Amino acid sequence: MTAPAQSALTLDVSGTPPTPFARLVGVEVRKTWDTRAGIWLLATIVGITAIAMVIFFAVADSQDRVFGNFIGFASTPQGFLLPVLGILLVTTEWSQRTAMVTFALEPSRTRVIASKVVAALIWGVGAFVAAVVIAALFALVGGAEDKFADVRLTVFVLFFVLQLTTILQGLAYGLILLNTPAAIVVFFVLPIASSIIFGTISGLHDVAPWLDLGTAQTPMFEGDFDLSGEEYAQLGTAMLIWIALPFVAGWFRVMRAEVK
Repeated sequence: MTAPAQSALTLDVSGTPPTPFARLVGVEVRKTWDTRAGIWLLATIVGITAIAMVIFFAVADSQDRVFGNFIGFASTPQGFLLPVLGILLVTTEWSQRTAMVTFALEPSRTRVIASKVVAALIWGVGAFVAAVVIAALFALVGGAEDKFADVRLTVFVLFFVLQLTTILQGLAYGLILLNTPAAIVVFFVLPIASSIIFGTISGLHDVAPWLDLGTAQTPMFEGDFDLSGEEYAQLGTAMLIWIALPFVAGWFRVMRAEVK
């Protein structure tokens, strides 16, 4: 007895090439500004950055209106808003129930997560460029004699790292919780609670820069980019605890999460 012939309706996709990674990144970048919420968030990041510099321009003396001070003043509002952008890059897939479509078109969840990371870094670079341009414009009209005397490579590098790490931290929280309100609330409440604990308990003051990310980043948020070797080590350790480890945990969560 002969075996039945293979159905003519069978679709063989084994030879189909995978979706180019650049296309995945482009899709993730487009998702950010493809909604009203995304457009308003991007506009708010640029707008509040400019408003913060306007406030500093109004209250600071002319000799203090230098490029480095404007950059330091811009880091605080962007440090609050960029993580929200990172969170939305992940959680909108699950809250709007489009994750099933995403993973159907690209079965490799690792590639999808990697594309979101690259998209987040692209937006972080964009925020960095916007802050630098706005700070340079304000410095030019600030009235200080040495407007760019404090400009050094370390200022750009550390501010650039600060922008990228804040948005990646938001991405990590989004990966862990897969829910927009929960991720935003936890992102703001947990670090604040940590800073309060380490700041109020005297016995923890010495270890605070090593374990609390807010404490480790305080010099940069205050515009001081001349970090010592110990401060670099403290920043790296705090980033490992608050960014790298949550990201790994979030990656495992997405790999095992049931898509509904």
